[in-house]
Amino acid sequence: MLECRVLGPVQVLTDGVAVEVGGALPRRLLAALALADGKPVSDDRLAQAMWDDQPPAKAAATMQTYVSRLRSALGTTYRDRLGRTSVGYFLHADDLDARRFGELIEAARAQLAGDRPEQARTRLGAALELWRGEPYVELPDDVAGAERGRLAELREVAREDLAAARLGTGDAAEAVVQLEQLVREQPLRERRWALLVVGLYRCDRQGDALATLRKVRELLAEQLGVDPGPELRELEGQVLAHDPRLRLAEPLPVVRPVPIRRPLTTFLGRSADLAVLTVRLDRHRLVNLVGPAGVGKTRLMVEYLGTLGPIADPWVARLADVPDGSGVAAAVADAIGVVAVGDPVAAIVAGVGTAPALLVLDNCEHVVAAAAELVDVLAQSCPGLRILATSREPLGVDGEVTVSVQPLPWTTDSGEPAVELLIDRVRAVRPGWEANPGELAAARRIAVALDGLPLAIELAAARARVLGLGEIADRLDDRFAVLGPVPRGSLAWHATLEAAIAWSVDLLEPADRELLLRLWAFEGGFTLEAAETIWPDRAAAVLESLSALVTRSVVVADTSVEPTRYVLLESIRAYCRAIDPDPVETRLVQARWVRMLAARCADSVRSTQAGAFVRMMSRELPNLRAGFAHDLETDPSAALLTAVSLGVYLYRGVHHGEAIRMLRAGLDAAPEASVLDRIRALNALTALTYFSGDQAAMVQLVEEVLALMPQLAADTAPRDYAEALFFLSIGCVLGSPLEVAQQVTNQLIEYCEQSGVELMIPAAMSVRTAALLRHATKPSDQLRYADELQQHSRGWNKGWANQMVGELYLRHPELAADSADRALAALRVALARFLQHEDYPYALNTLRIGALALVRAGGSAADGALLLAAVQLHAARLGLTTPGLYVVGEPWVEQEVAPPVAADPISWQAMVALLAD
Repeated sequence: MLECRVLGPVQVLTDGVAVEVGGALPRRLLAALALADGKPVSDDRLAQAMWDDQPPAKAAATMQTYVSRLRSALGTTYRDRLGRTSVGYFLHADDLDARRFGELIEAARAQLAGDRPEQARTRLGAALELWRGEPYVELPDDVAGAERGRLAELREVAREDLAAARLGTGDAAEAVVQLEQLVREQPLRERRWALLVVGLYRCDRQGDALATLRKVRELLAEQLGVDPGPELRELEGQVLAHDPRLRLAEPLPVVRPVPIRRPLTTFLGRSADLAVLTVRLDRHRLVNLVGPAGVGKTRLMVEYLGTLGPIADPWVARLADVPDGSGVAAAVADAIGVVAVGDPVAAIVAGVGTAPALLVLDNCEHVVAAAAELVDVLAQSCPGLRILATSREPLGVDGEVTVSVQPLPWTTDSGEPAVELLIDRVRAVRPGWEANPGELAAARRIAVALDGLPLAIELAAARARVLGLGEIADRLDDRFAVLGPVPRGSLAWHATLEAAIAWSVDLLEPADRELLLRLWAFEGGFTLEAAETIWPDRAAAVLESLSALVTRSVVVADTSVEPTRYVLLESIRAYCRAIDPDPVETRLVQARWVRMLAARCADSVRSTQAGAFVRMMSRELPNLRAGFAHDLETDPSAALLTAVSLGVYLYRGVHHGEAIRMLRAGLDAAPEASVLDRIRALNALTALTYFSGDQAAMVQLVEEVLALMPQLAADTAPRDYAEALFFLSIGCVLGSPLEVAQQVTNQLIEYCEQSGVELMIPAAMSVRTAALLRHATKPSDQLRYADELQQHSRGWNKGWANQMVGELYLRHPELAADSADRALAALRVALARFLQHEDYPYALNTLRIGALALVRAGGSAADGALLLAAVQLHAARLGLTTPGLYVVGEPWVEQEVAPPVAADPISWQAMVALLAD
């Protein structure tokens, strides 16, 4: 929060810390901007405020310098609050004490008029505490004189109103002391004398009251030559007649708020949420904190109320204790202190009135309809009322603004909020404890496993009395048993985390609950299409129920990606898994979805939308793994088919070691699988093994496929047969003698011509030419094959062909005078094509060879070394090597490019830019 104080010497605070603003001129600049309260101030007006005499010749430049220094002093978070428009400079402060001073006094006067002196007294006291001295003291009278006078008069009125409020609450003795001081300070203000007379009379000092009336009459006659006004004259008659109206007929009912008990634990990780809530409630009359069970909505609400201090005087209705909607109005009436005789809603409206007030409705989720109905009435009938609700779903009232309260993230740019909360709570139960590296790692595991849910984290920390953090992390598979009960004094009103989640689930409509209990099997989230597989013939019903689950904070929707991704918190998943009436069927449904997704893979990865599909599949990795594991256990042939169908994606998008393990596991578990599926699995393994750097294993895999090809059934679909031969031919080019590679590619071309798979003929011819190029020894043959490859390759093959040609010119610089330039040009074509297809393993391969091409073509040796170092780092992260095509497996690039320099690795984009330039 950015605060500006001008009721006294100007001060600026950021998040409660005073900012050093400098000397007289920058202080005047700030005061002038604060005087405008967010509106732009022209340069001329600022110059008038800053310089008493003639401004300097370069006043605008001087102001700009001071503004720049002030922006720096405000820090990165708030520097943009001090800015400029075409009109002039402005300062946007979250809190200006002069503004708040006026608002408090205005609210208090409304409460006095509404017979609520207790609340008025609190607000007036808070307003007067803001006064530190003469307002805008830095500014000359011609700039701030009028506003200074207005504020001074407002203060005098507030002091009188405070005395009136004390009289209204029965505190006549204290009011008399204050009023005697006030009449001495300004004896010509008749209202002060009138209030003093009433105070004296209520202190049973009738004689003093009459003497005071005579004194003021003499004073006015002597100094002004006038008689007292009508109020004092009427008051004199009332005192003489002992008019009962001078006394309070009975003590006024004091409406006191339900005390807000703030927990003793520290409040961590929610400063941004608190700031958002503060802004929302400043601008809107109905704000609803919405989020799942245990996320900390009530704690956030309590901390917000704590920031307001005594001026807020809020009413808090705890609706968790209300069994159903019929008790909502009565609970609110109790909270504001009115007797709900007859119509409780009417009593509430009368009790709230038109004065400013804040009503909190905590835990509305089980009485949403009734709460919404009451809120609608109050919003229309009580214009000064603001309402803060907490719920697991919106109320659906016009004008409602929701603030989504999410679990704490376990890592951010500025720290690890969820981990910090856990560490803080463990320290509370283990005095003097500090986490060692192993415990810190376990704390991170716990924070991730518990989704950053504050209630779950607090319960885990409580178990640290009897278990180590590593033990807690290891036992979270049975989280409800490990986490145990909520401690006494907690704001949570359920006894356990399991009970809190059960409460949310039990509030759901039957159809919504049925769908929820079938969603737990999806790992890492799911799409709408995935959810629709649960009810295949009820797509519309799935959408409706899923929408209800999102609205009720049971499912989280991530709309930042397409398709939208839905996620269950792990604790909710665990609860649903535990109560699912048919978990076997639920897992089977999820596995079927994975099979269906895998079946699309081959065509989608080769389409123009390949990149988007690969990214989508990467988000589904946890689901792919879960579905594959299920089938590996229950249906090995289906598991192998899934691994085969995912072949190209696995090669492009997964760490290669995992992909190899999946394919090997499928082959080992399904020896009875069809020959075609085994060949496809072995072909995928060949590509993965090539990128793992194991040349001998790759050659062996090629030989296995060569032995299996004759066993393919005669009725195999032509495209499937052709694709099996095509991927085998690529393996043969990289790992078999020339005659074998030629035999397979010739067979592929002949088969495509005979079976009508003509689209694959150009690719087959490119592979055959590549085989000839790798084994050619005459320069004329090498140049001819290189030209043919570049001219006739299409699609992905164009990248593959150009990488081989680029390597050729680097290995044989004698082929042409401009071999290095030709190599670099070919590699740039290859890189562009691989990036277009989002084939990152081959792109890395090209970048590796490109490091050498850059150096050979006259580029910077340092750039080449930097590029090679980055390639090695990225390859290591993916678990692959970059073996090349023309020369496989040899470290010939590394032998010529200088060893990587000690520097921070560059990004993927920077790597591409180095070669693409």
